[in-house]
Amino acid sequence: MNSSVLITGGAGFIGSNFTEYYLEKHPEFKIVNLDKLTYAGDLSNLNSVTSNNNYTFVKGDICNKQLIQELFDKYNFCHVIHFAAESHVDNSINSPDAFINTNVVGTFNLLDVARNFWMNSPFIPKKGCESNRFHHISTDEVYGTLGKHGLFKETTPYAPNSPYSASKASSDFLVRSYFHTYGMNVVTTNCSNNYGPKQHDEKLIPTIIRKALNGEEIPIYGDGKNIRDWLYVLDHCKGIDLAFQKGKAGETYNIGGKNEKDNLYIANKICNILDKLRPRNTPYKNQIVFVKDRPGHDFRYAIDASKIEEELGWKADENFESGILKTVNWYLNKYTS
Repeated sequence: MNSSVLITGGAGFIGSNFTEYYLEKHPEFKIVNLDKLTYAGDLSNLNSVTSNNNYTFVKGDICNKQLIQELFDKYNFCHVIHFAAESHVDNSINSPDAFINTNVVGTFNLLDVARNFWMNSPFIPKKGCESNRFHHISTDEVYGTLGKHGLFKETTPYAPNSPYSASKASSDFLVRSYFHTYGMNVVTTNCSNNYGPKQHDEKLIPTIIRKALNGEEIPIYGDGKNIRDWLYVLDHCKGIDLAFQKGKAGETYNIGGKNEKDNLYIANKICNILDKLRPRNTPYKNQIVFVKDRPGHDFRYAIDASKIEEELGWKADENFESGILKTVNWYLNKYTS
């Protein structure tokens, strides 16, 4: 019988890409995907795996501690890979309560049920459970904002500036506490901005592509100079897998693409690709407009990924030029098929 892994948020953007990747690479594991299917979750992201005998979907909320306990009892999970989170910054500004509930309380529920299930006492793993691992997926936004220079390292002090990043920082600290207090086998990865197939339509890159194709205005916050380090989602999945398999207990690993681009560059790059792939009489970039900046908009994020590169041997396979072309082609097929 295959060992079971609980993946939370597996119908979301990164979670669905990882679930597909992990089932192909690790047939020795059975995956149970627990997802609430909020606006960010889409079961069609998992069409390629629904018939896989090693895959089971459960619709449910990580805020429901009883449900988590029942799933542990039923499937005897040996590991947890925790993606589930409210993740849209704008939504966190308007409705922060959902972010606190899911990202903080939900993470606590998972940690506490896993600890009680895997350990006879607060400090001693049950026999055979010494290698049980809780892998927490987080974000570079917990570190706050950078000036024009410097990189986020694993040792960078936390300085979250939005309700979203504050809730993720809180969940990171909870995971850390379960290692230092209880000796639980945890690992955390903090990633830079992901892009690629299956991302929700509200995010920057899908929004640019969709609005460009629809002939609508392409909104860019402020002056468009806010910078992000862009990471192709499959490269992120490979990094998560490495940290999950080989990362040292209690450690954090930053995963970044070394692709610092400002938002205006992203918009112009996509428009230039569309000019070649779906030419029109006027350039797509003519649709770009600048809108009022959002509150607490961090200026720049950039990750130093040298720790995961040197200790675990990870490296990104895609540069931004190759990754964005694959991404635009995927969305062209989605929006025009």
